[in-house]
Amino acid sequence: MNLSIFGNVGIYYLVKWFHFIFGIIWIGHLYYFNFTQMPSFAEMDGPTKSNNIQKLVPRALWWFRWGAMFTFITGVIMLGMYGHMNGHEVYKTSWGVNIMTGSALGTLMFLNVWLVIWPAQQIVIASTTAVAKGQPSLPAAAAAGARAMLASRTNTLFSIPMLFFMGAASHLPLQVGPDANLGLLTLVLALVLGAIEWNAVKGSKLGPLATVKGVIHAGIGLAVVLYLLVEVMVRV
Repeated sequence: MNLSIFGNVGIYYLVKWFHFIFGIIWIGHLYYFNFTQMPSFAEMDGPTKSNNIQKLVPRALWWFRWGAMFTFITGVIMLGMYGHMNGHEVYKTSWGVNIMTGSALGTLMFLNVWLVIWPAQQIVIASTTAVAKGQPSLPAAAAAGARAMLASRTNTLFSIPMLFFMGAASHLPLQVGPDANLGLLTLVLALVLGAIEWNAVKGSKLGPLATVKGVIHAGIGLAVVLYLLVEVMVRV
């Protein structure tokens, strides 16, 4: 029997299926950390918080970081397969502009997980474990915790427009003009997202990202700004 699942389209669909599964694991944990764990930890007494950091957080971070890894890998495979099946000019279409904008946000989020959040959380967990054993805390723990929180809040901010553009690729087509300067659009988006990412890596102030309500509102606002930028610039 020649099953369609073994053709190019079928294999692409399987990769997309796994992309969805890993993405749910990743973003689900991201929202758990920001919407549930952080506010709960702020209300816990010291011993309870310490116990959770030692036992719950490492397990949640394992699913979080590997969900991010395999979401990224399957996403790269999907982009390559789609271009191979439809021709690389497809990246200059409405689908391509939307999906590449979402992919840029997702890539920044993936890098934040592995290069900022996870290394910083390792320091926090090690310090908490040391204190629980009667040893002094690690001097870098407080700064590492603040760095992880800012990067995690930034990922939550990015996730809202990222999901918007991923969905828009198939459900909200753009009117891409024949003379649209996609190179200029790429530069403008790089400057906007680069400034936010710079704050996530080098900054120290949460600003509107300090609260759950603030990060949700900021994420929706960023989605609106990015959409208007893309919508206007692809018609030029």
